[in-house]
Formats: sequence, C-alpha cells, structure tokens
Amino acid sequence: MPSRRHDHYVAEATLRVALREFAARTERIARAHKLTSERYELLLLIGVAADGEATVGKLARQLHIGQSAATQLARRVEDAGLIERTVSPTDARVHPLRLTAEGERRLAAAAADLAKERTALAAAVDEISRR
Repeated sequence: MPSRRHDHYVAEATLRVALREFAARTERIARAHKLTSERYELLLLIGVAADGEATVGKLARQLHIGQSAATQLARRVEDAGLIERTVSPTDARVHPLRLTAEGERRLAAAAADLAKERTALAAAVDEISRR
C-alpha cells in the first residue's frame, strides 16, 4: 500500500508534468501565430488588464521578471506592432500599454487555439485535487 507521502509525490509529479506539457503546447501554438510564449503571455496580461492598468512595472511583477527585462520585452512587442503606449489621464509620467488591432487579432487566435489545452490542464488539476 503506498504511503501518504508517496501519494503527495505522485500528485506533485503529475501536476508538474501537466504544467510542462501545457507550457510546451503553448510555445508551439504561440509560434504558429508568430509569437514567442513570452510575447503571448504579455499580450494576454495586457488584454485582461483594466483600462490604464497595464504598466510595465505591474507587468514585470506579474511575469516575475525585472523591470528592465519587462521594458525590453514591451519594446520588442511594440516594435512588432502588437501593442502601443498610451498616456495616463491622471499622471502624464505613466504610459500604460494596450493592444493594437493586430495584437488583439493574434492574441484572440492563439487563445482560441489553446482552448483544448486549457481544458486538458484543468482536467489534470481537477483529477489531482480529487486524490
């Protein structure tokens, strides 16, 4: 009979495998839409942010990267025409990011293609939580 500790290890291993599979599939699907997984994630976070809330600093924290790395990522995505900087109506020093029409189009297409993958990941997490 497996020990309780063993059951926790099995659950942890199963979760980590499911997360890696999801990440690998996300990478492939993002690439199919001419995005890196990092660019996809940035577009996704900007897409769900409240109007004026997608600042580089906030995105850096959400992505768990440094401010400089977030600034460089945002600049590359902006140069690709997928996002644009705006000016905050309350503080001209703040430049929130928003999706361009092309950024929205690519994000929507990649997210739609990932629907099956999200469902599979959710099922794996649900299965683990019932153990």
